[in-house]
Amino acid sequence: MIMSFGSRSMRPDTEFHWIATMALLVALALQTPLLAQGLDREEAIDAIIGSDVKTEEVEAASAADRVVEAIAETSKNAERVRKTFSLNEVDIVFLPDLNESSGGIMKAIADNQRDIDALQEAIDGSALFYHAVDSRSVMVRDVVALEYDDGDKVTIFVKGKPADK
Repeated sequence: MIMSFGSRSMRPDTEFHWIATMALLVALALQTPLLAQGLDREEAIDAIIGSDVKTEEVEAASAADRVVEAIAETSKNAERVRKTFSLNEVDIVFLPDLNESSGGIMKAIADNQRDIDALQEAIDGSALFYHAVDSRSVMVRDVVALEYDDGDKVTIFVKGKPADK
């Protein structure tokens, strides 16, 4: 049996191949926009974060009270991370001597590890927070606490040193 399409004639097996080829091309064309703007592009990251990400390095002992307080709020802040869609400022504070510190920070981390894990998952699931830390080569697993101020500013406390040091 020969079918006719306009002025052309096709056999049924040729028609099937033609339809299958067109379906494949359409499926590939639909995927193209996903590849067009990768999240590795600096412009995409800037658009997601919406502000500059600042970094600083402090001794754990000098920031102990602040970090312990932020750890105590980790459960609440993990939920807030999931609901945050814009920020004016993100500060990443590196705590290079955290593992050497035997003070209250290490105890607070041990006592609140489940909440810290939940915070890390929330950051990993948020394009805004994930790209803020990733833009400074911070591994999400190194985040120990996060602190919101009254406005649209967040400070993220990270164990270790900046990648460029």
